[in-house]
Amino acid sequence: MTATSTAGLRMEVTHESGAARAGELTVRGRRVRTPAFLAVGTYGSVKGLPPDRLRQVGCEMILANACHLHDRPGEDVVAAMGGLHRFMNWDGPILTDSGGFQVFSMLDVAQLDDDGVTFRSPIDGRALRLGPIEAADIQLALDSDIAMVFDHCPPLPADRRLLETAVRRTTDWARRALEHHRATSRDGQALFAIVQGGLDDALRERSAAELTAMDFDGFAVGGLSVGESAEQLRAATRRYAPLLPGHRVRYLMGVGRPGDVLTAIAAGFDVFDCVLPTRNGRHGTLFTSEGTVHLRNRRFREARGAVEPGCTCEACTQWDVGVLRHLIMAGEPLGRMLCSIHNLHFLHTLVEEARDAIREDRFDAWFAASPHVR
Repeated sequence: MTATSTAGLRMEVTHESGAARAGELTVRGRRVRTPAFLAVGTYGSVKGLPPDRLRQVGCEMILANACHLHDRPGEDVVAAMGGLHRFMNWDGPILTDSGGFQVFSMLDVAQLDDDGVTFRSPIDGRALRLGPIEAADIQLALDSDIAMVFDHCPPLPADRRLLETAVRRTTDWARRALEHHRATSRDGQALFAIVQGGLDDALRERSAAELTAMDFDGFAVGGLSVGESAEQLRAATRRYAPLLPGHRVRYLMGVGRPGDVLTAIAAGFDVFDCVLPTRNGRHGTLFTSEGTVHLRNRRFREARGAVEPGCTCEACTQWDVGVLRHLIMAGEPLGRMLCSIHNLHFLHTLVEEARDAIREDRFDAWFAASPHVR
């Protein structure tokens, strides 16, 4: 199998089954088994879930958002309080997204140029500036284990001219960020690049070729889950994974539905993230082996038993479905927490099962039999 090390990161692929792969990612001595799903803690907290609950559901790595933390409370505050690990009370690996997706979703109120984006804070309306150097410096101050470059992430559908511009800017910004990061980082923080290009295969190939020619610690595919259909997303996942080098971490950004996660694993991605499990949980929408369940449906009003029979999460072992429905309908924080716990536990368990199938070289058959990918 393969193992590769950079200044602060080691990626070891120990098992392969078809295109799927399993192993271990180690960054600054912090380890996570791959494939791995990253729970999203945008402002330094996974909404409604303390760190001990995250560990109980199987979470080993967390994502936080550099742009939002820059806006509030500010990377200087986080640094003064001991860095992001202490701030989040989390001793596992932390990846920070640069905020490119969030900034470019606000382009109707932002000004874009070849050096970055000027936009208004969604908190108080003050002017903020974010570009490749600013994003790198923010993440260095936050002291995350893995930082992402600032990229141009247009929503889909997008015309080819815009996608070409996004690819050009993304490559230029990645090069500038890498040079700056290598010159200023002294603590082993890893830096990942992000491949753009929408659903245009030629542009994706160009973006991947330009970025993988540079010495990044890992590579991500971004710009998906931004408006395309589920079928387009899964097809793109299969096409674009082979564009990333096998000796580096492969990261698919923004996927969290069970079928999309399994498709990413089948394609050869190592890590993925999404707010969907916790966002859905807060609204009473739950993952099950029979499909998605909406607790607000009246048929669950007096339902007994677990949401997912056999599930060992706190929500399923200690609470009836009807009680969970009541808590959601009443807007009780307990209901939102329990449903979020279930979704994260369900997804982490699914990834663990996939990991076992890869280790035992039976992944393709296991994947084909999964109800989530039909």
